Amino acid sequence: MEQWLSVIQDIGFPIFVSFYLMHRVETKLEEIKNVLLSLN
Repeated sequence: MEQWLSVIQDIGFPIFVSFYLMHRVETKLEEIKNVLLSLN
């Protein structure tokens, strides 16, 4: 059981960080898209 907990902790944190960073990048890309569309 302790081995599984260790694996979840090792893999879970990087996945959480990846999702957080993707969310931040997505919001910034959305803002850039809106600015580009407003230039037309």
